[in-house]
Amino acid sequence: MNIAQHVERSARHFRSRPALISGDRTVTYGELEAAASRTAHGLQSLGVAAEDRVAILLPNIPEFPVVYLATAKTGAVAVSLNVMLVPDELRYVLADSGAKVLFTTAAQWPQVQPVVGSLPGLEHIVLCEGTIAGTRTLAELGAGRPDAFKAVDLDRSAPAAILYTSGTTGKQKGATLSHGNVISNILATQHLLRIDRDDRVALFLPLFHCFGQNFIMNAGFSAGACLVMHRRFDGDAVLASVEKLGVTVFSAVPTIYINLLTAEVPKARLASVRLFFSAAAPLPKEVADRWRDVYGKPIYQGYGLTETSPLACFNHEFEHRLGSVGTPIENVEMKVLDPEDREAPPNTWGEIAIRGPNVMIGYWNRPEETAQALRGGWFHTGDVGYVDADGYFFLVDRLKDMVNSAGFKIWPREVEEALYRHPAVQECAVLGAPDPVMGEVVVAFVVLQPDARARAEEIETFCREHVSAYKVPRKVLVVPELPKSPTGKLLKRVLREWLARDRRLS
Repeated sequence: MNIAQHVERSARHFRSRPALISGDRTVTYGELEAAASRTAHGLQSLGVAAEDRVAILLPNIPEFPVVYLATAKTGAVAVSLNVMLVPDELRYVLADSGAKVLFTTAAQWPQVQPVVGSLPGLEHIVLCEGTIAGTRTLAELGAGRPDAFKAVDLDRSAPAAILYTSGTTGKQKGATLSHGNVISNILATQHLLRIDRDDRVALFLPLFHCFGQNFIMNAGFSAGACLVMHRRFDGDAVLASVEKLGVTVFSAVPTIYINLLTAEVPKARLASVRLFFSAAAPLPKEVADRWRDVYGKPIYQGYGLTETSPLACFNHEFEHRLGSVGTPIENVEMKVLDPEDREAPPNTWGEIAIRGPNVMIGYWNRPEETAQALRGGWFHTGDVGYVDADGYFFLVDRLKDMVNSAGFKIWPREVEEALYRHPAVQECAVLGAPDPVMGEVVVAFVVLQPDARARAEEIETFCREHVSAYKVPRKVLVVPELPKSPTGKLLKRVLREWLARDRRLS
């Protein structure tokens, strides 16, 4: 078993078909397989062996899958790194993972250069784009090497990838996924989304993240589909490629759907898309309703985490329930737990737990945190939700984000859903702020629709009409934008830093 066998298979059956299109560049499956094979031979020449770590600090460029596949072929472990890491963060993850080789670009050299020399275990740096004197390039690494390299056969439990959590709180942790984890998940994704070789799949979410890497890239390659790759989400460029290339599968995060609705993108520009999908953050019900009204198709939702490879739950086409993240995917079990880790009855809020072949091996070099997260044989997600009588799951919030105000427990998402009903609100985020009397009070950050006018007091009054008095935000702060990770996940850690500096709360 080896992840890279999916491209070997696609290259054998669809050699001349496009594997990916990136701008003016088209790479066929035959070309992708040959490039990955040359690079795999090059890695072996550097002394890379099974279970050595190979770090990938690359944007969404064709070289990313080349390096990723080459790493898998040799049995080494791909360590995907956020391209926005600053030098101290980069030093930490490289040291934590024990990476032997780092693939990056000349544009990212200002991040890499301060780290060079401080990590004795990092033996080689390879540039995949641009040049720097004295630094080997990817072309040089693979030059003159054979175009064939059969992926080594591994046990399903062998580590394949380390993906570091987004770092919204504390130090990043490396979720270690096995070949069996990833393969089971991409096959389920391929089946649920009905992806086949005739599909063209938009890929603008970062490949260093599990959503982009497994749900989009690996599932697409497994189906022999064509990835339409962008370095990042640029609305004009992405929409142009959807129209020109006939994109059929469009996976995004809620922020992107909100932006498209705000921009009032004509329905004709998205006419080729047969399936819209959202994950990585809760999709507000108001946004889902508006999208279906405007574009005539639902946004299908799923749920999962980096630790679950990522997909665990899918809202199926044959019985789509608005607001739900669906039911567990094949071979995966989910349940809701009470504070004593007992299964909660239907429609009762609790922590979501997951068990199945998609659940990670553990956190890299963190045995105690692994044992805590996987206690009782179930992965404890830290997400609060409930399951209805038919087995459909609904997300409520993160456990750590619950606001405790004078003994009242308040879930931010409930307040956010009320705020989204205000016509002037484009985006919002709710969290708790320390208070000497109440313990915590509710605070809302709001981004207004373009050209909209609404005072904080007006929004507070509106909120009182839709939620109980103790849930109404004590303060509403109107801001130009909300801080997000590259995948569109809201960074409440940054919002808390804003609160600490904001005198309007004193």
